[in-house]
Amino acid sequence: MTDLSLYRNIGIFAHVDAGKTTTTERILKLTGKIHKLGEVHDGEATTDFMEQEQERGITIQSAATSCEWDGHRLNIIDTPGHVDFTIEVYRSLKVLDGGVGVFCGSGGVEPQSETNWRYANDSKVARIIFVNKLDRMGADFYRVVKQIKQVLGAKPLVMTLPIGVEDDFKGVVDILMRQAWVWDDSGEPQNYEIVDVPEDMKAKVEEYREQMIEMALEHDDALLEAYLDGNEPSIDDIKKCIRTGTVKLDFFPTYCGSAFKNKGVQNMLNGVVDYLPCPTEVPPQPEMDLEGNKTGGFAIVDPDGPLRALAFKIMDDRFGALTFTRIYSGRLKKGDSVLNTFTGKTERIGRIVEMHANSREERDSAQAGDIVALLGMKQTQTGHTLSDVKKPATLEPMVFPDPVISISIAPKDKAGTEKLGVALNKMTQEDPSFRIMTDEDSGETIMMGMGELHLDIKVDILRRTHHVEVEVGKPQVAYRETITQSVTDSYTHKKQTGGSGQFGRIDYTIEPADTGSGYVFDCTVTGGNVPREYWNAIEKAFGNCMSEGTLAGFPLLDIKFTLQDGAYHAVDSSAMAFEQATRAAYRQSVPKAAPQLLEPIMKVDVYSPEANVGDVIGDLNRRRGMIKSQEIGVTGVRVKADAPLSEMFGYIGHLRTMTSGRGQFSMEFSHYSPCPKNVAEDVIAETQARKAAK
Repeated sequence: MTDLSLYRNIGIFAHVDAGKTTTTERILKLTGKIHKLGEVHDGEATTDFMEQEQERGITIQSAATSCEWDGHRLNIIDTPGHVDFTIEVYRSLKVLDGGVGVFCGSGGVEPQSETNWRYANDSKVARIIFVNKLDRMGADFYRVVKQIKQVLGAKPLVMTLPIGVEDDFKGVVDILMRQAWVWDDSGEPQNYEIVDVPEDMKAKVEEYREQMIEMALEHDDALLEAYLDGNEPSIDDIKKCIRTGTVKLDFFPTYCGSAFKNKGVQNMLNGVVDYLPCPTEVPPQPEMDLEGNKTGGFAIVDPDGPLRALAFKIMDDRFGALTFTRIYSGRLKKGDSVLNTFTGKTERIGRIVEMHANSREERDSAQAGDIVALLGMKQTQTGHTLSDVKKPATLEPMVFPDPVISISIAPKDKAGTEKLGVALNKMTQEDPSFRIMTDEDSGETIMMGMGELHLDIKVDILRRTHHVEVEVGKPQVAYRETITQSVTDSYTHKKQTGGSGQFGRIDYTIEPADTGSGYVFDCTVTGGNVPREYWNAIEKAFGNCMSEGTLAGFPLLDIKFTLQDGAYHAVDSSAMAFEQATRAAYRQSVPKAAPQLLEPIMKVDVYSPEANVGDVIGDLNRRRGMIKSQEIGVTGVRVKADAPLSEMFGYIGHLRTMTSGRGQFSMEFSHYSPCPKNVAEDVIAETQARKAAK
């Protein structure tokens, strides 16, 4: 049996262009998994194997690989940094035990770093920090450490200090061991020597070492007391305390280096092995029954326990659908039958493979702690639990955000219609943040996603991977509607058709609910005027009506419906009659409640050279943006703002023009906000015109 204490399931995450993929590439070279380094800028990185990734120099989908370091097995997931693909980070963090947060030495804590850090906090994933690119112009390790404290509210535990910066960056000092690791100029990671700490750094090393030991020993009162009495603990004792604090998320061991120049990566890898938890040290996943209620039980990481595994990613390739799966408990063998607790059906495991980016290694079995890909799973999708047929249980499902942008697509010729349907079906299985719907009025196929780049990549995949040529419509914003006034009303549904008829009367109030509450149903009926068996039909019917607002047909948000009274007929009343009454009541009362159009507001983070910041702010103001803050850094200014999505289409082109190509920006959905009257009128008129044309 494999010793689980030698397993490390880790993810590498960061802001776009902080060097995640390059760091992963260095890890694979150092561990002997690959023999030739591939560079991101050349489109040859091992884990960036999609054509679109190689061309654009960005990671689009998370890639899994495994390797060995110091006798430990590392299962590594390299995740994307671009905001449109954060879903990949979220679902990867959900199944990992530890993570490496990579920060750019000159860029510091950037917008996507914050989002990913928040996801990691939500998933309670222990992390170490690697401050990368210290050979870059404007790099400053100490400034990044300060930002980690201030922006992320995290406690970095500094483990290494840089020797020199920018072009003079030579190596790092291991504070715990009081040793300097210095690399030569060959660029080979193994060409280093361990020497004494440089004279001019000794005082700083001692200062940071003292801070590190005091922070670590807070996890062992006896050792702390002895230390305060002048007895320094052994290296092993300090490491044990650092490990305890890291697993408890009290602090984050922080390393530095330059992955591109092959400096400092070994120290970070040692930190992964020494301080990140193995599968058995992570709080076990809570189990739920098949109805989704917590049972009080947990999926204890034990190869001999009942099977509990979570499918966290589907990837289609030339051999069929690969289902990436994290096994929490029990064992899986080729040919086993397992229960998918979401569908209630059993599935047979065709093959088990261990992934190395887009190549694979066959395995006969896998056990608790493993991350593997399964072939032959017909109905399993992202977030589904695979469990023991005789002892079923489900794990906490994944929750995915709603898309905020959509475009219409159509095949260029009739022959492509069937191919398009098959391709879109595969793509929605792979990516839960990508959705497809058919416009009932026009019959158009609508693609919905998290941003312009997200949908741009999907269209590219349709053309290249699935060989479907499509015509693409203009991007559409996912508006919403709500009401602003309370209305108390009554509706009677009465129909006589010979024999038994239909009858149902409801007295009700509809009113605005708290922001973010969605739909709230309440019932204050007394005396049985509306029998209890019809309440559910009324609640469901009103909820279904909310998918189409009365202003422009967009879904309604944040409404409270209170059923106050009504009447029924002993013969003519039925659930159907009360459903009809509720639908008519919706059409009657929502227009009276002063409906209002809501637009998605995005959290925008713009980087601009200092000379262009005035133009950038002026442009954001013209786009109805609300400037939240400005931060002056070494290489430019970061402007944070809230801006409506409808005004941000094509923004990257304008930004590059204003900043001579040096500007960058990222944005993510923040909240819905009321549309200004003139904008709302235009949107409603455009929607009505579109419907009339169809």
